[in-house]
Amino acid sequence: MSVNIEAYHNIKSKLDAANAELVAVSKFKPAEDIQALYDQGQRDFGENFVQELLLKAEILPKDIRWHFIGHLQSNKVKYIAPFVYMIHGVDSEKLLAEINKQAGKIGRQINCLLQVHIANEETKFGFDSNQVAEIISKVDSGQFSQINIRGLMGMASFSEDKKLVSSEFAGLAGLYSILKASHASMDKLSMGMSGDYPLALEAGSNLVRIGSLLFGARTPGVK
Repeated sequence: MSVNIEAYHNIKSKLDAANAELVAVSKFKPAEDIQALYDQGQRDFGENFVQELLLKAEILPKDIRWHFIGHLQSNKVKYIAPFVYMIHGVDSEKLLAEINKQAGKIGRQINCLLQVHIANEETKFGFDSNQVAEIISKVDSGQFSQINIRGLMGMASFSEDKKLVSSEFAGLAGLYSILKASHASMDKLSMGMSGDYPLALEAGSNLVRIGSLLFGARTPGVK
């Protein structure tokens, strides 16, 4: 087992002080490592790959709140729709429509975060601010009745320039504040990972995704 329990409690104390929640990113980590954090009280875990998530959900405690945090393909939505707690990184209307369709088939609403492109990197996915407003307007009109937009998420540039990263986080926080003012159901601003979560907290993030600080370096393969 490679879980750093001391780091977990240190991080949790910082997040609790900032009224922020933790999603423990457990991709490529064995079920026993997830169970170890579960035994410490952690309930929210994030996975990037559908097949890996399905395997873990089958054998781990049923009250775990599974967050899908990877780049989700539309043809894979049907596999996780029955149980996933929240889908992060919804980055296209096509994907939103498929989530809505699959959720409708099983009669549930699915929590989603809209991904906003805030980084200076073309490899990052996401909507721009105008597209986010358009999507939310469609949700308000009832076009996606099985979708519960819980908030926004974004990933900052992979950079040592703290001013740049903080600026990108601040921009997303500003957009979230504007939208939240007229949408009470929006309560999640997901920013920050292992390398930049303190800056994200300073900018107002209330949901962070941390993996390597808890589980160590990732090695592909599921046990």
